[in-house]
Amino acid sequence: MGLSLGSMSRARRSDNWGFPRWGGYGSSRDAVQVRLCDRHGCTEAGTCPAPKSPNSPERWMFCQQHAAEYNQGWDYFAGLDAEEAAAREAEERQTHEGYKESAHYGWAGSGDGSRSRDELRALDVLGLTPDADFDEIRKAWRSKAKEVHPDVRPGDEDAAKAFQALQLAYEVLRQAEERREWKG
Repeated sequence: MGLSLGSMSRARRSDNWGFPRWGGYGSSRDAVQVRLCDRHGCTEAGTCPAPKSPNSPERWMFCQQHAAEYNQGWDYFAGLDAEEAAAREAEERQTHEGYKESAHYGWAGSGDGSRSRDELRALDVLGLTPDADFDEIRKAWRSKAKEVHPDVRPGDEDAAKAFQALQLAYEVLRQAEERREWKG
C-alpha cells in the first residue's frame, strides 16, 4: 500500500479535475475591451451596427435602445430613383425568397410577409384587411362588382374603370390563392 500519512497530507486538490473544466480555458484577469454606444452620453455597450449613410460601409455602433431609435426613421431606399429602388427590391427578394416562402407553411397570419405587395394592394381595392380569407375576398368582390358592373351602369366610364380595378384585384388574389393551394 505504499501511502503514508505524510504523503497524503501533501496531496492537494486541483480545481481542474473532471469535465467540465471549472477553470476557464486560457482565461486571464485582464480587462475586457468593450465598445461603448456611439450616442453621446450613453454608457451601454455598443453592439448594434447601423450605417452612417445610405450605401456606406461605415457603421455607428449603438446599444439596442439607440439602434432602435436610429432605425425608426431610416429609409432604406433614400437617394435611389424608382428604377434603382425596384432593382434593389428585386435583388433582396431573390436572395431572401426562401424565408418569405417558408412563412406559408407555418402558422402564418396577416402580418408575417405571406402576402405580396400586389396582394395587399388588391385587398385594399376590395376594402379588406390583410388577414382576410378567400371566402371574404369572393364576397367583397361580388358585392362591389355588382354595384359598378357595366350592365348595371351602361356608359359610365368611372364605373367601368372601377369594375376593371375590382376584376384585376380579384384575379391577383385568386391566382395567389391557387398558388398557395398548389404548394400546400
